[in-house]
Amino acid sequence: MDIISWKSLIASIRDIGTILKRWWEGGEIKSFEEKQKAEEAVSRRDLGIRVVPVRQIVGSVGRYHDFDSQFRLKEDHSPDRLEHIKEAMRKGKILPPVELYKIKDEYYVLDGNHRVAAAKALGQVYIDAHVVEYLPSKETLENILYRERADFEWKTGLSEPVILTEVGQYAHLLGQITEHHLFLEQQTGTTLSLKQAAKDWYETIYKPLVTIIERSRLVEAFPGRTVADLYAYITYQQWQKGREREYGIELDRLIPKSMEEFRKRMAETQVSEFPEMKRVTIAFLLINVLAGREDQVMEELFKHKEVQEIHFVPGDFDIIAKIAVERDWLSSDSEVIGQFVHDRVRRLPGVTQTRTIIPISSRRK
Repeated sequence: MDIISWKSLIASIRDIGTILKRWWEGGEIKSFEEKQKAEEAVSRRDLGIRVVPVRQIVGSVGRYHDFDSQFRLKEDHSPDRLEHIKEAMRKGKILPPVELYKIKDEYYVLDGNHRVAAAKALGQVYIDAHVVEYLPSKETLENILYRERADFEWKTGLSEPVILTEVGQYAHLLGQITEHHLFLEQQTGTTLSLKQAAKDWYETIYKPLVTIIERSRLVEAFPGRTVADLYAYITYQQWQKGREREYGIELDRLIPKSMEEFRKRMAETQVSEFPEMKRVTIAFLLINVLAGREDQVMEELFKHKEVQEIHFVPGDFDIIAKIAVERDWLSSDSEVIGQFVHDRVRRLPGVTQTRTIIPISSRRK
């Protein structure tokens, strides 16, 4: 390749770099007015001073033209003020809170665009802000759920997200907090605010049970649901309805019928000692098979990890198998054992009849 060709190649690479740089720096941050119009967000309330994640600040009320999509000041604006603020942040100088408008989980800068740009440039995670929230009024399921969550957070003062996917469940949680509020005041003999009670509820009741649910990977069995959904469902059954099902005894051992009894038990338990919401159910299968197919059926059954023992015996049944099936405590023994027998046993070629025995209690030497 001659010199001219090399120069042309280098120039082309530079041109591509310039195009990519312009693309990366192109666009603008979001406009509050456009978002407000799209969400029909008119009703507003003052949330006061909050600690806000910088990554959730995505736009500006009036100066969205001045910053690119990465919240960097555009080249046609003087960087002096921005650099001055960066230097102050590096030195640890305390700056006044920025003024933000909030729509759903996004924030828009009313005052303090340069402080936000500096915080993003320096990798700052949180920033102090005075927040005014605009509530979306468009009647969609997403907006209804958001308004319920916003109202819940407004009344309780909880900043950690509790995400529910079913309308009306935040009222259930608020009812728990109200009940806990009354219990704390009676127990301590002092007057507490609902927000103080909510904080205690979150730390001593909600978080421990959520941790147990998460460790048990129970959410994987309920696609589209959240851990907060399962918390609401379990506690509604245990503490409000007290509904009995086949899993009731086992669930009671883990989660007492009383919310305050659960709180007391968790207070006496280290986080590392929280129980798993799993248990193993033992059952015995009595199986009849076609003559001459006993060995093949036994061989196929023994491939399953749930099958612990298998015996070929004379008598009314040809094969006896001992199985151990893991289940969560929201399912009954009969449900999981029945599913295993249906899927793994009855469909085997040669199997003609099965009977299942689930022991009530056992003893071993």
